[in-house]
Amino acid sequence: MSAFLNQPVLVLNRLWQAVNVCSARRALTLLFEGRAQVVVESEDGSFQTYSFTEWRHFSSNCDGEACVHTVSFRIRIPQVILLLMFDRLPKKEVKFTRHNIFERDKNTCQYCGRVFDRKDLNLDHVIPRDRGGPTTWENIVCSCIECNTRKANRTPQEAGMHLIRKPKRPRWRPFVQVNLGLQLQESWKHFIDLAYWNVELGEELD
Repeated sequence: MSAFLNQPVLVLNRLWQAVNVCSARRALTLLFEGRAQVVVESEDGSFQTYSFTEWRHFSSNCDGEACVHTVSFRIRIPQVILLLMFDRLPKKEVKFTRHNIFERDKNTCQYCGRVFDRKDLNLDHVIPRDRGGPTTWENIVCSCIECNTRKANRTPQEAGMHLIRKPKRPRWRPFVQVNLGLQLQESWKHFIDLAYWNVELGEELD
């Protein structure tokens, strides 16, 4: 039973946005206290919510499934819960990382417009570093090796090249940061925008 209580449960805020992952033990506590409901997808693709009492009744035939047994009843381990009072999202910014620059630019060279494998892309300072170009969202773009070599240590204008779009800081999107070793539940996929953040980039970026 203790292993079941450690299983991960996806937490949605009152607006049905994924905000966290908690243990099944914590999820059942929130459910029991009336602060959350269980979310289950129906066969027709709609979603049903269950209070503690309703979920306990729903769990009466949970043989062979992940259940917690008490002296007087048994209850299924939920996979997704909905917080009834919490409607906020954590205030975050998209971290300035290689991964997220590739995501922003969609693995596309910002000079020639072709899509490449990430191993075949460089990160280029639009205004070269030795010209005072900063290592920021607004001055870093994906560049293929050919375009990067052609541009060399020049501005795009000096190299006779043009950016296909002006680099900008991307807007933060709601996401849940899930441990890489955590298996993503099928029931989560409707709600979760999975993002793996790497180490933030600093001035050492070439």
